[in-house]
Amino acid sequence: MPAGHKFVIADDHPLFRGALKQAIAGLGDVSSVLEAGDFESVKALVAANEDIDIVLLDLSMPGASGLSGLISLRGIHATVPVVIVSAHDDPETIRRALELGASGFISKSASMDNIRSAIEAVLSGEITAPGDIDLGVERDPEISDLIKRLQSLTPQQTRVLGMLAEGLLNKQIAYELGVSEATIKAHVSAILQKLGVDSRTQAVILLSKIGGESRAVS
Repeated sequence: MPAGHKFVIADDHPLFRGALKQAIAGLGDVSSVLEAGDFESVKALVAANEDIDIVLLDLSMPGASGLSGLISLRGIHATVPVVIVSAHDDPETIRRALELGASGFISKSASMDNIRSAIEAVLSGEITAPGDIDLGVERDPEISDLIKRLQSLTPQQTRVLGMLAEGLLNKQIAYELGVSEATIKAHVSAILQKLGVDSRTQAVILLSKIGGESRAVS
């Protein structure tokens, strides 16, 4: 592997962040490890560091809404590999995470060696998931359709949708992204059309159906 990999560990439990740092240290060739204990911090790190090689993301942390957190990060930095590290390791969550763009899924109950192997696989360009779990196929046609619709969004539309899920208004999103409010209105219109809904509230409710609770929006 090339020298100097840059990691982001996103988990609200310091002890588990420490365990992941220990696993990473065993890989060698690590230039830096950035840590975040809440989702706002993760987003800020990903936005400010274009040279990140991998993000290890917990689904259940302050500010994250389940898999919508993954969607938000994919919108901020579409090419950085995101590996979900979660105790929620049921087949549906793992399969949906991978379909929504995660490069891997690691169960929090995995051994240190398995965690290290999974990270190495992703750094080598592979997609990884727990080998002892049968992921099966999506049995809910509504979720299957929703995932396809979400996959059709551009990175910027994905990012805007994630911000809608956080309850931000158009003018707040425009300010954060450094664009005009008219541009955000155009993005929101495109998002609603692609998701097949009539309002931003419906879009957020739809997003919440893939896992995790969404905040109310005005």
